Amino acid sequence: MSPDIIEKYFPELTEVQKNQIEQLFQLYEDWNAKINVVSRKDIDQLYERHVLHSLAIAKFATFTAGSRILDVGTGGGFPGIPLAILFPECNFHLVDSIGKKITVVNEVSSAIGLQNLTAEHQRMEKVRDKYDFVVSRAVAQTKQLFIWAHQKISKEQRNDLDNGMILLKGGDLTTEMKEFGRRYIEKDLSDFFTEDFFETKKIIYVPIT
Repeated sequence: MSPDIIEKYFPELTEVQKNQIEQLFQLYEDWNAKINVVSRKDIDQLYERHVLHSLAIAKFATFTAGSRILDVGTGGGFPGIPLAILFPECNFHLVDSIGKKITVVNEVSSAIGLQNLTAEHQRMEKVRDKYDFVVSRAVAQTKQLFIWAHQKISKEQRNDLDNGMILLKGGDLTTEMKEFGRRYIEKDLSDFFTEDFFETKKIIYVPIT
């Protein structure tokens, strides 16, 4: 699997960022042999189904320098690690309730030299800090994430986009999002990427102010 698909959609990558992204496949392939952090059937499609999928958030929002982002239920580091590569002047905190997955996150981020990422074996509700955004990839129902997230969102605004949650989801979300009324934005990832994989994938943004 070639990382060229990332450059296709993010041609402005620096050489450092390109090098970091190129290292991901071998690192995840090696770790996946020890700890199943990426679906076995997906490992060959790592760049499309995990790295590019994570970076869909960057097509929706550009984080200003100094922004603090919490990645909830990060698993093996998605979307947090790709976003930390793309936004080196922002600070990312990745949490997961499964310790061995956080081990992988720490090892991968250390191997590629990420200086703007911390990872913690922790449940979201136990996190005490404040963040500009909470990001997550299909971890829980939006209502539950909202309950957890609203206490973690900073009142200080530093981005054009109001502080809140940016979630990667899939399928029909009509019922799940009904109670949010008009207080959210839903975007199809097929608006950003042409690959078939993204046809049913979406971004959900819920402001928390």
